[in-house]
Amino acid sequence: MKRALISVSDKNGIVSFSEKLIENGFEIISTGGTKKVLDEAGVKTISIDEVTGFPEMMDGRVKTLHPKIHGGLLGRRDLISHMEAMDAHDIQPIDLVCVNLYPFKETILKKEVTEADAIENIDIGGPSMLRSAAKNFAAVTVVVDPLDYETVLQEFAENNETSLATRKKLAAKVFRHTAAYDALIAEYLTAAVEVAEPEKLTLTYDLKQTLRYGENSHQKAAFYQDAIPVSYSIASGKQLHGKELSYNNIKDADAALRIAREFSEPTVVALKHMNPCGIGTGKTIFEAYNSAYEADPVSIFGGIIVANREVDLATAEKMHELFLEIIIAPSFSAEAFELLSKKKNLRLLILDFSNSSSEQVEIVSVLGGLLVQDQDILTEKAEGYEVVTDRQPTKEELKALEFAWKAVKHVKSNAIVVANQHQTVGIGAGQMNRVGSVKIALEQATDKMAGAVLASDAYFPMDDSVEYAAEHGIKAIVQPGGSIRDKDSIAMANKYGVAMVFTGGRHFRH
Repeated sequence: MKRALISVSDKNGIVSFSEKLIENGFEIISTGGTKKVLDEAGVKTISIDEVTGFPEMMDGRVKTLHPKIHGGLLGRRDLISHMEAMDAHDIQPIDLVCVNLYPFKETILKKEVTEADAIENIDIGGPSMLRSAAKNFAAVTVVVDPLDYETVLQEFAENNETSLATRKKLAAKVFRHTAAYDALIAEYLTAAVEVAEPEKLTLTYDLKQTLRYGENSHQKAAFYQDAIPVSYSIASGKQLHGKELSYNNIKDADAALRIAREFSEPTVVALKHMNPCGIGTGKTIFEAYNSAYEADPVSIFGGIIVANREVDLATAEKMHELFLEIIIAPSFSAEAFELLSKKKNLRLLILDFSNSSSEQVEIVSVLGGLLVQDQDILTEKAEGYEVVTDRQPTKEELKALEFAWKAVKHVKSNAIVVANQHQTVGIGAGQMNRVGSVKIALEQATDKMAGAVLASDAYFPMDDSVEYAAEHGIKAIVQPGGSIRDKDSIAMANKYGVAMVFTGGRHFRH
């Protein structure tokens, strides 16, 4: 008679699965809570200690780590020496293993979890049985996912065994599963002992969505979510309406969310191609949207919108006038949703804005490797600026400088932002020289220069940018400082009566 060993944390469907295995000629070995569930359902089972001749001990920590279990899993049916060893030690083959693991992830997600609780939910016997069975996929069927129950049962019903191809696929899934499980444990313990740069980087993500294509139609792509979800992220967003998100949508939405978290007041971010085309704040989300729209009413067309307050009907009516790809907000009023959802392709998403201060590391792929760095969440406040010119900035200019400095952090380098106290009015992004970005930003800001200031994400290597800005109406500048030619830039600012402050912190974004 064939033998199946069943021990699962996820009990969904396990009774039916076990009953059908019995119908296909299996006897069931089981343990702990799984055995109790099966026994109560009237499914005949054999206990682990009947097989091993050894009692469970140490609160269940030691029960399946035994030669009669692992010998039955690992013994090669095609080697006479293995079969003779099994006979000599009264080890019966185990033909199927159905195991899923202690809920370590669910445990560490609990708010008040203790380290002792987390450690107790590290499964040892389960991964060991899964790995043994998966290694011997030539003879053993191993099931870790309830979604595979039906496939396995169908093959047994049709052929009295599973195919080698199926066993191999299931084995590969097991090793992915146990690798991800171990990666979570490694991450948890590494954080606990505060190792910043471990010699091995173990990462695990869950498939969230297979995408239609990547950046271009000929590129395959998929979207994976961190195994420990981050609430303030596009991955945790709930899509209420519209087409499926694309690869480029997801990248743009992520960039817009990073900008929105800089601001606590009602704020709207409009973004295209990983750069903001408008950032606006106001007393209400309606005012903020109008400011973001008026910052660049041309580029916002086809853009991504993030609003950090509920979208009300008045704001939705303004949004409805445009073609937009995505609108993300904490919520939409019923009337706003009804109106916006009339556009069948417009993606409407909600997510939790209450915990936007994530300090996760950033991971970027390069050919043959990964780059890992802290996120750039450093925020320099106006009270910490160093005034380096003869003229002091006014209170109004300081507010505008602080706004512009928050915005320029999120523009591709070389980055220049021209802004007033509540709105970007000109953005120069990604130019190969800084004065080029200055010219683009000021050209865009031509008719909105009242009260405008300029922010540069990195220092001015020469004084030409300062001179150009001053000649075009800029009266205050914020920059990190740190160039060997800072004195030239300061002298140029003094020549034109421009106030300039240094923050001491650079914000390149490549």
